[in-house]
Amino acid sequence: SDVCKHCTHAACLDVCPTGSLFRTEFGTVVVQEDICNGCGYCISACPYGVIDQRKDDGRAWKCTLCYDRLGVGMTPACAQACPTESIQYGALDELRERAAARVTKLHERGVPEARLYGHDPNDGVGGDGAFFLLLDEPEVYGLPPDPIVTTRDLPAMWKRAGLAAMTMAVATAAAFLGRRQ
Repeated sequence: SDVCKHCTHAACLDVCPTGSLFRTEFGTVVVQEDICNGCGYCISACPYGVIDQRKDDGRAWKCTLCYDRLGVGMTPACAQACPTESIQYGALDELRERAAARVTKLHERGVPEARLYGHDPNDGVGGDGAFFLLLDEPEVYGLPPDPIVTTRDLPAMWKRAGLAAMTMAVATAAAFLGRRQ
């Protein structure tokens, strides 16, 4: 699926310099296109590759899980229109229970490769707000096998960069002070 997974730890939120991406009161991640400056940082930060840029003005866009509909108590359009009810919307815990029961049923019917994808709060993105029942490896569906928050290493990287800058400053100062004497 190329829809936003609404990651618990969403890297796109970490990198957006304008604040155009935000987490809603429903736990979803939304782009405010009127605030987006088109930098594209969120696009490269997304472990699923679901954020895209408009060709005409470069602003980012993606699935909002119908934020406008949720705000007035409606179901997202995809879930309402799905004729097979394979797209469902509701409380995550309830959906996870239903999905786990479905996986168990599939295993009992001889489909051992059935699994839930994006439901684990201990995965690399803290679990997703949109998860999937897969019947094969994630790669078959164009999904990363182990999605990881692309910004998880930023604090350590900034610490190392700061340490390197301080080391360079000390070395430069020592070099200049050493010449004077």
